[in-house]
Amino acid sequence: MIKIVSIDFQKDFSAEGGVCYKPRPSVSFIKNTLAPFLNSKGIKIAEIISDYRQPRPGDRGNCCHPGEWGYESEIPKDIKDKKIWIKCMNSPIWVRKNGGVSSKKPGLPYQDPKRFEKWLNSVVGKPEKTKIVLIGLTLDCCVLCTAQELNFRGYDVRILAEATDPYSGDQKEKESLLKDSPIINWADTITFEELKKTIT
Repeated sequence: MIKIVSIDFQKDFSAEGGVCYKPRPSVSFIKNTLAPFLNSKGIKIAEIISDYRQPRPGDRGNCCHPGEWGYESEIPKDIKDKKIWIKCMNSPIWVRKNGGVSSKKPGLPYQDPKRFEKWLNSVVGKPEKTKIVLIGLTLDCCVLCTAQELNFRGYDVRILAEATDPYSGDQKEKESLLKDSPIINWADTITFEELKKTIT
């Protein structure tokens, strides 16, 4: 079974005016090509998003505030699994008290690998039965950390080349990251044409 998992496809990263926005071709590809294709096949996307409010020791970033425009996902509601995972650091195992709750002060980040495993098993699937294709932002940060964590858990991980970008948005950097960087230790690259062949 193949499962698509989206990382941090939130307006603070993906939309003009967002705190961490930069022009990135993957945004248009996901919204205008990938999402309609998956919808036509009845395929849902599992989603990991971020609550990046302070305090977050070791990371001065401050964006994706629950209840605000920048926190909103750009994955269409009709193709996303309802049960999303909310992280607070680059790696998905880092969570916080009141994560995703706009009306309450967020707690300090802490690791909860067992709860993440429970979410994976129920929403994504077990490692021995599931191949994961990652999409979203950003390739050199949260997509990378998620690929590592999933690989360590025994998943066969792919990154959909057209559906991710580095923080900079630079396409030469993206090409280098997908081919020549340590990312290849934890995930292989798949193209959209290759993905379509495995689904259709």
